[in-house]
Amino acid sequence: MDSAAPYLTDRADDTATGQVLGLITGLADAADWLHDHWYLLALAIAVCWGVCESVVRWLAARASAERMALELVSTRHFDPNLEEIFRRGVQLARASTSMPWWAPRRAKAVQIRLRADGSAPLRYRIEGPAGGERLLSITPFGPDVAVSRAQPIVDEPRAHTVRAEFILRGKLTSPLREVPLTPDPLQPLVDAVADLRAEFGDLAEIRLGIQRAPKWALQARRMQLMGAARRTELREAQRAARWLRQDASGIPDSLGWQLQQMLTDKPASGGGRRLMMPPVPRRVEPTEALGKLAEDDHLVRVQLLVMCASNTEGRAQARLAQLQAALDVFGERSRWTMRGWRLGPWRTGADHWPARPGFERRWNLGHCQPPRANWVRLEELTGLLKPPTVHCRLPVLATDLPTFELGEPDLLLQGIYRGPDGRERLVATYAEETLFEVGVGKAGGGKTERALAQAIGWAHAGGGLVFVDPHRDSWPRALPFLAHDHLMERIALVDLNALGTNPQVSSWNPLAMHQGQTAHEVVEAIADAYASALAWDDATAPRALTILTAALAVLVAVNEAACQAGRPEDQATIFHVWALITDAGFRRTALAAVAGHLNEETRAWWKSVFPTLPPDAFAVVLNPIARLAANPVTRAFLGQPVGVYNIRAAMDSKMIVWVCPGGNGPTDRLLTALLAQDLLRAARSRRDTPEAKRVPFRPYFDELITLTGAAPETIASMFEDLRKYKCHIHGMTQLLARLPAAVRLSLVQNASTLATTAGSRSAIAPITAEWGDDPSPDRVATMERFEHYVSMNVHGRRVGPIQLRGPHLDDVFAAQARPQQVAQLERAAQANAGALPLNQLTDRATAQLGRVTAFLTAHAPAGASAVRLSKENEWN
Repeated sequence: MDSAAPYLTDRADDTATGQVLGLITGLADAADWLHDHWYLLALAIAVCWGVCESVVRWLAARASAERMALELVSTRHFDPNLEEIFRRGVQLARASTSMPWWAPRRAKAVQIRLRADGSAPLRYRIEGPAGGERLLSITPFGPDVAVSRAQPIVDEPRAHTVRAEFILRGKLTSPLREVPLTPDPLQPLVDAVADLRAEFGDLAEIRLGIQRAPKWALQARRMQLMGAARRTELREAQRAARWLRQDASGIPDSLGWQLQQMLTDKPASGGGRRLMMPPVPRRVEPTEALGKLAEDDHLVRVQLLVMCASNTEGRAQARLAQLQAALDVFGERSRWTMRGWRLGPWRTGADHWPARPGFERRWNLGHCQPPRANWVRLEELTGLLKPPTVHCRLPVLATDLPTFELGEPDLLLQGIYRGPDGRERLVATYAEETLFEVGVGKAGGGKTERALAQAIGWAHAGGGLVFVDPHRDSWPRALPFLAHDHLMERIALVDLNALGTNPQVSSWNPLAMHQGQTAHEVVEAIADAYASALAWDDATAPRALTILTAALAVLVAVNEAACQAGRPEDQATIFHVWALITDAGFRRTALAAVAGHLNEETRAWWKSVFPTLPPDAFAVVLNPIARLAANPVTRAFLGQPVGVYNIRAAMDSKMIVWVCPGGNGPTDRLLTALLAQDLLRAARSRRDTPEAKRVPFRPYFDELITLTGAAPETIASMFEDLRKYKCHIHGMTQLLARLPAAVRLSLVQNASTLATTAGSRSAIAPITAEWGDDPSPDRVATMERFEHYVSMNVHGRRVGPIQLRGPHLDDVFAAQARPQQVAQLERAAQANAGALPLNQLTDRATAQLGRVTAFLTAHAPAGASAVRLSKENEWN
């Protein structure tokens, strides 16, 4: 047994050795076989990878089907601070993980979509997991940002499309440039799409995908960076050692140093041997080596995709270049650059194979697969985590402010807008939204020219208007552009300036009843006009108001009787107030003839109160009438029984009426007050017409200071009430402060359009104050002539204030000028207004008292001439 043991041991060792050698031989054979059949291994790996990738893509697509979209719209006063924006970034990062556990990482992302397609300057949209909707719907921005559920966007195919993916270049650990919030960091992107043309099919969209950083990837990146930093430090130490060895050739005990001393007479300085210490590598600090990757908090990975499209060749490529330049603003030591490479005219990137399919998949499904270098902190994305703020200068698109087209009844011309690309267009507001308009500015600044252009455009579109101009300068200016055959039948001129050797004047009877007016409304309108022009009220002139109202009630009753008798030519006029008060015979006859048309209180007043009044009580009532009668023009205009001027009929038939009162003296102010009050009464009388059938009508008031001096309360009531009756006022004035307080407050409060030209700082300040002093009074005061700052209402929201150039008639309506037909239009306008020679109308007005007396005598009861009111004889 002792001899067999070594044998067995040796045999076991041989067996083990054979097994090891067999294993090694097998491995070598396998390696040799794999070397000869490597493609089979590669194919197996590719198949496994393909199967895994297909599963991951299927899961990611399924997860992406449950995404949601929110649209964020900021107000013009949106001004967030850094903390609010940072909190929004934290919300976005947190919402990116609101996915099912099985969702692949590429689907766990939130996208910020900045889109410009002509519908808005820059639409701000957030897309993310459906589970994050509640988290993202409540923003830290407060009420200045409206958040709404957004519908999917379906784009029509464009003829030309370019794509690009941007990655961070430069030092990986360096942050992007810290862009201040003022001006808005989005401003370069807004400027890049400011000249986008929707009619060319232009489209530009930026999608920023945000994904929380995976821990394992971050740790791997940190280890890589630390290793690279240590290797760099080691190389620096080795380089220093090499320089040290070179310097060693100059130490005192070296052969070179000794030869140098023998060849020179200079004695050696110093002595002894210097101790040579090899350089030691410096310790690598993690904070220095890792930079922005040193901390885990608020670190995200981002993916930046851009697509531009157009139906016009070259525009999409140019747009992409503009966006690339805009993204350069965020660059410093780290910057956004387009992924790919260029070799001469050839370029590879997201627009080319093999990158394009992956780009399309990520674009369509919202997946986020950032490049390895795209690590950022939320603070670096401050400018992209919020919608445009108050500090962002947004362009005005056609969807914000429509382009004016002559003859379009829904549009109202506002001015000429110059876009960021230098292209000019006529802009307009929608007529149904332009309820009241106010234009302020110094004389000659262009406010009347702008109003004329608007009125002429409205007239050519078939709209009705009245242009009240005390100075008459607007009429000859507008004549050539209104001298069209289809307009002549609608234009009427009421000119009270009595120009020329044989002037012609229209006619109006404020007391006339042949047009179906309501008696008490006519009385109230004239009494209110007197009170407004003469500053009467119930406290300062109660007796004068009572006398005038009673006299008007009798004369209106006379006119009702004349119309009922079929004799409207026998109606009384406002000048018959004098006869009614001073002529006892006329008064007795009138009261007897219309007793059935008067209420009991009016009859009792004339019987009991009038005889007790002293003679000097009537002077305050008769004096204004005497002034009107002393002026032959106003006597001819107001002294006709059946006047042609009828503003209610003009409203309903879309007439174009030019009214030139002829001055701003006391008599002219009274006449203006009568016209203004009649306009207010006529507009209110439209309540007898269903709202849907009321025809829009636009009164234009030039020189509001003059007009409101005559009828302040009336003009204020127009700005307050007439919107209900589709009567929309446009007023122009040099100074807002010169207007009565009631007019100024009503005018500014209800103005749909507020415009100002250049002027003194003090005159402009009340207007710019309505805009929050943006633009400032100093800026507006230094504008060029015919430039305007205008704020408008479009689609229920305010647009502007924006700078517009006032439309000049000779430029905007050059094609509509008909100077050869001016004389024909003037004749037609006077004919439509029923204008007759001044002397003829004056004679007719003088004879009207006799006609009215004859009518009353014929219709008075028998024995009326014997009636005596108590104390009449004493007063006479």
